[in-house]
Amino acid sequence: MTFSSTKRLQEELSDTEFNDQVIKRQAIHGETLESSSDDEMSFVEEEEIQMPEEHFNNAKWQNTISKVVGSVVSIHFAQVAPFDCDPALVSEATGFVVDSELGIILTNRHVVGAGPFVGYAVFDNHEECDVLPIYRDPVHDFGFLKFDPKKIKYMNIQALELKPSLAKVGSEIRVIGNDAGEKLSILAGFISRIDRNAPDYGELTYNDFNTEYIQAAASASGGSSGSPVVNIDGHAVALQAGGSTEASTDFFLPVNRILRALNCIREDKPVTRGTIQTQWILRPYDECRRLGLTSDRELEARNQFPERIGLLVAETVLREGPSDTKIKEGDTLISINGELIASFMQVDDIFDKSVGENVELLIQRGGKDITVECEVGDLHAITPSSYLEVCGATFNELSYQMARFYAIPVRGVFLSSATGSFNFDSKEKVGWIVDAIDNQETPNLETFIEVMKTVPDKKRVTVRYHHLTDQHSPNVSSIYIDRHWCSEFRIYQRNDKTGIWDYKNVAEPLKPLPEVPHEAKFIDLSIENKQLAKLSRSLVTVTTISPIPLDSMSAESRKTSGLVIDAQQGYVIVSRRAVLHDCLDVFVTIADSVIVPAEVIFLHPTQNYAVVKYDPSLVKAPVETPRLSFERMKRGDRAHFIGYTHNNRLVSSDTKVTDISSLSIPSNLIPRYRATNLEAIGIDCNVSSRCNSGIIADDDGTVRALWLPFLGEIHDGKEKVYLLGLDMTDLKAVIDLLQIGKRPRINIVDAGFGSISIAQARIRGIPEEWIARMERESENRLQFMQVTRVSFSKEEEKLLPGDVILCVEGKLVKEMRDLDGIVTSGDGPNEEQILNFKVVRNGKIVDISVKTVEVNETSHFAVFAGCILQAPHHAVLQAMSSIPSSVYCTFRGQSSPATQYGIAATNFITHINEIETPDLDTFLEVVKNIPDNTYCKIRLVTFDNVPFAISLKTNYHYFPTAQLKKDSATGKWIEDELNKTEEKTD
Repeated sequence: MTFSSTKRLQEELSDTEFNDQVIKRQAIHGETLESSSDDEMSFVEEEEIQMPEEHFNNAKWQNTISKVVGSVVSIHFAQVAPFDCDPALVSEATGFVVDSELGIILTNRHVVGAGPFVGYAVFDNHEECDVLPIYRDPVHDFGFLKFDPKKIKYMNIQALELKPSLAKVGSEIRVIGNDAGEKLSILAGFISRIDRNAPDYGELTYNDFNTEYIQAAASASGGSSGSPVVNIDGHAVALQAGGSTEASTDFFLPVNRILRALNCIREDKPVTRGTIQTQWILRPYDECRRLGLTSDRELEARNQFPERIGLLVAETVLREGPSDTKIKEGDTLISINGELIASFMQVDDIFDKSVGENVELLIQRGGKDITVECEVGDLHAITPSSYLEVCGATFNELSYQMARFYAIPVRGVFLSSATGSFNFDSKEKVGWIVDAIDNQETPNLETFIEVMKTVPDKKRVTVRYHHLTDQHSPNVSSIYIDRHWCSEFRIYQRNDKTGIWDYKNVAEPLKPLPEVPHEAKFIDLSIENKQLAKLSRSLVTVTTISPIPLDSMSAESRKTSGLVIDAQQGYVIVSRRAVLHDCLDVFVTIADSVIVPAEVIFLHPTQNYAVVKYDPSLVKAPVETPRLSFERMKRGDRAHFIGYTHNNRLVSSDTKVTDISSLSIPSNLIPRYRATNLEAIGIDCNVSSRCNSGIIADDDGTVRALWLPFLGEIHDGKEKVYLLGLDMTDLKAVIDLLQIGKRPRINIVDAGFGSISIAQARIRGIPEEWIARMERESENRLQFMQVTRVSFSKEEEKLLPGDVILCVEGKLVKEMRDLDGIVTSGDGPNEEQILNFKVVRNGKIVDISVKTVEVNETSHFAVFAGCILQAPHHAVLQAMSSIPSSVYCTFRGQSSPATQYGIAATNFITHINEIETPDLDTFLEVVKNIPDNTYCKIRLVTFDNVPFAISLKTNYHYFPTAQLKKDSATGKWIEDELNKTEEKTD
């Protein structure tokens, strides 16, 4: 551009505009007029200055973006409950202000979500403001959030104007948003298509349909959802919605229908949405011809819509919908009410204006014109706006969004969260439809509620269900109704005025039916040895249902076999892999026939077994107490293995003992129960590796050992399980007390031990006389025991890691069982004992007096901000040398404020609002005075003893504070809700 052309430009622009242009050009070349000499000016007049067009564009883009960013917000949100196909989650996204006076933010529907939403927006100057959802489209990927403009005090909020007509192929655009979690990212691109079909994100998840999409290459990623797509003039021409992971392709939603919805909200009018329950897809003319479009209709459409590349074709027609039997898949849409149709926008416009009215559609099928009349239904009516919570699961009416995938009627009880009593499949949580329960059909949610009102607590009922992806395979099974741990029976209803889902109680739990005795028949093992065959009468199945993730253990159902050790009193010994703690329900199944409830009597802190008790009067069956041997097994002993396979079948095989070794199960990254300090038996038996539990017995039927699953570490989300034998001799003291009707109590030396060889012992400084004594007295292995770790305690005198144990109370320590705890009766106060150890520490013999301790199982925990807090359980004490606080986070909900604001499992809470919280009782006293929807300051310490602080906003409507405490007299858990919000009742 020459200087003369610059003068011509001045004639066409105002003075201000001209000065802006000059300043921009000077900025490009890094010079100012004031600094130019006369010679330089004459040079400018004589020579042409090349001013590339992109330089002008860059300057204008810079000016545009500086204005747009003031309208863009970062949205931090939680979808607090699973609803329809949306999971509960915490995430970030983008939105932008479209009405600064009313305080309306536009973002995606998959951000606002179909279900309960809690969130806040962060503006460009980092001011924060709560946002409430006021509209989410039933189909298209947009929704509106509302904020109070008065809360933003330090910036002038500007709204972006929606200009749908400016989205054109070749237009340069910018995507301005919270890309990949960044506060602000600006991504450039060019519009390549404006008539793309809606992207397909897969089944059983939200998908937009019946609309055109705009395509561009901007390489946006997670967090940019809801960003404005702006042109060089700063107008929002589209809404960022999604992208392809296989290419740098982005999908933008046109703002045509968004603008119409926004205007309705501004005028306080309902956003009417119509449907005939048919999904259309844009097909090119060539494909339309193959499907039956005639040449004259094609010519007519091409003349009417020269810019269009095809017509709409029916892809899915829902059964029982307004268009069922009238429109067929493959029909080409020609017109509606006489108006020629070539775009989704036209269809939406007509249907949205015609809710409850009839429309006339002209379609072509097989080269013939067919006119059909359909009543336009209300799209909002087939979009769920309420859900039911019962038995730990959530349900809603089947949505149009889910039904259209499979062309099925929009009705049915959709299981949006397959948990609690309705945990049909541990791997598949979404997509189940409940067809009948307790032998009563449940065609809709209303009927399902009425049936559930009549089902008593703790009853086992039959349920028939199927998965949406497999309509041909109904499933029938029995479930256990839990209305005591999961006592809520509520209906949540969306309130678009407040943005909160109001709830009301449906019914109180019905009392459990009294247990009735049942007969059962045992089938003896099909082996020749009758004494061994009869051991099937001493083996039962133990099932636990754990609804609460306590002690860092997941909430799930577990099953294994147990050995009846006293048939008259109903005592059963079982692996602790199944009985993790006593905040759960336990059941004993006898002869694979009778299921009876049981209670937890004893939990061994280190040796991986528990004792449960059932009522023998409820079972009319020849359950037998087996003969138990308390003579220790030795390497090379021949025995017989009897065990349960993974499909719950009894098998048997001859075997022999190959190894007896001292071991401790490896620790997990997150501390949880593990077996330590035990002598484990290994056997030579192919069958045992296929069994998850069993026993080892002599030929005469005497039980010598238990075959138990041991809970191991977790790798890549998979739980490792060890299968090992536990000698019955190690259980003798506990069994003896149980048989005389007393509850056992055990005091242990709370440290971890391992073995070292004689060679290592010499290196560690063990005197030769002690080595000679070990060689003289040991009958099994030549080894010494060393301390591998010491649990946290406040005792001054204690064992230290690296200590080599010589003797305890003068008795030579030859193996792990020489360090077993002291078992006493649980009656009366506990009497801790002092044990005198002689150890080698730093090459010297040292005498130490060590106090034994009773490991206390969890008997009190709290729920705050969606996380479970408890005193550090034994596994935490085993893993740490110091404890910052006795308020330990063992679990956090995936959509909770704890997750949103940064409380993690294994964190310790030390202070709330600068008030120290050394224990759970103090913590609850402090938090119960914190008002709803207010921030509190929390100081925490990580598992690695790194302190940090956060601010957390309470939300008692969705996440109330509660505590569960075990009554020491009755053994029952009592719930107390501390920050309960008001609720509606029927």
